Amino acid sequence: MRKAERSLGVVFFPAFDWAISPTHPEREERLLYTRDQLHEEGLFDVEGIREYKPDVAERQDVERTHFCFPDVDGVTTRSHLISAGGTIRAARLVMEKEAQRAFAMVRPPGHHAMKCVRGARGFCNVNMEAIMVDWLREHYGLRRIAIVDTDCHHGDGTQDIFWHDPDVLFISLHQDGRTIFPGTGFPIDSGGPKARGRTINIPLPPGTGDQGVLMVIRELVMPLLDDFQPELVINSAGQDNHYSDPITNMNVSAQGYAELNRILNPDIAVLEGGYAIQGALPYVNLGICLAMAGMDSSTVREPDYRAESLQQDARITAYVEELCRQMPRVYFDPPKPPDGAEHGLREGNWWVRNKSIFYDTGGFQETQKESLWLCDHCRGVLKIESQVGSVRCLGVEVPLEACPECQNLGRSIVEQAQLKSAYRYVQLIDRAARQTSRYGF
Repeated sequence: MRKAERSLGVVFFPAFDWAISPTHPEREERLLYTRDQLHEEGLFDVEGIREYKPDVAERQDVERTHFCFPDVDGVTTRSHLISAGGTIRAARLVMEKEAQRAFAMVRPPGHHAMKCVRGARGFCNVNMEAIMVDWLREHYGLRRIAIVDTDCHHGDGTQDIFWHDPDVLFISLHQDGRTIFPGTGFPIDSGGPKARGRTINIPLPPGTGDQGVLMVIRELVMPLLDDFQPELVINSAGQDNHYSDPITNMNVSAQGYAELNRILNPDIAVLEGGYAIQGALPYVNLGICLAMAGMDSSTVREPDYRAESLQQDARITAYVEELCRQMPRVYFDPPKPPDGAEHGLREGNWWVRNKSIFYDTGGFQETQKESLWLCDHCRGVLKIESQVGSVRCLGVEVPLEACPECQNLGRSIVEQAQLKSAYRYVQLIDRAARQTSRYGF
């Protein structure tokens, strides 16, 4: 019997009862073909590789991470809670040493879901990786965590959630936002005023293939991780960089994905995008599983794979080489973004930025005013005022290890909001007290 070098737990949830539409690329077949392939290849006959069922996330697990308006039930389905629970199950496997590595092969995906959630955008309602990170912090006391997002689309939701968190290093390598949804993810965006350099955006030209992506992982991502020294590394394992994906323009192969995971060696991988349902996902997921388990993946090939047709243009290679030379300064010597409402302005002792967010799946626009209290003793209180149409909502977060002043400030803001009734819904995430509260008016 074959034996895995590292034990691997695969948490599987295809969400049979959730799809945007019967023909939408984000549907249950994304995982059903993969499951057939994994069983056909005998993956679960390997000693040390096991399949697991997901947990079900509780409302409090979502509310620990997100401001949900009107509430959790209003922006999620049962499938979203099970998908989030799948990531929690993967985290438990690793933390309880039942498996050395874990892959949450779950859907719906989540990396476009931001701190404030009022519906679906980019096929995402709530952020599975962020919910898992906050669950790990709550139950195991972890602090320094790295999230490496290899989805073809910029992980704008994960960036937004950890924008002010110096203990999370978020690295996103993605197709250049000037050419694809969500149109974000540029090097100038490097984190909030107390977390500069903790967001690293690496925009890659359309047509980038295995050579370019692996160069970024080896020469840029790994040195940053070596310096940051995280307690845990998470891969947001989007697979829509594949050369056959119908909604992107990249040229990565299953072999490229396997080698990426071999180099990155994440503790936990979480499935994100990837919409070449038959021609790519079964082979990419197999390659990732073998790499995470420390096994040979050199024979994994897509049926239509032709190496000569995937040669990377020399101009792309030169561009990526220059990125690898220039980007470390974003981490080691973060740039100060230009003054402006979009990047942030100081208003008294508050750092403020204004955001306009389009929910492409829901078809509506949200405006936000995000304010961070610039405290000298802790991370500071976060306040988000959100408006859709005439409905205004308020989210307030008191940080972990908040000083007494910020604990009082956060609770005072919520009390004042209740008295004035200026908002339809108000939510408090009090991390210092490990509790959440919500109010409707």
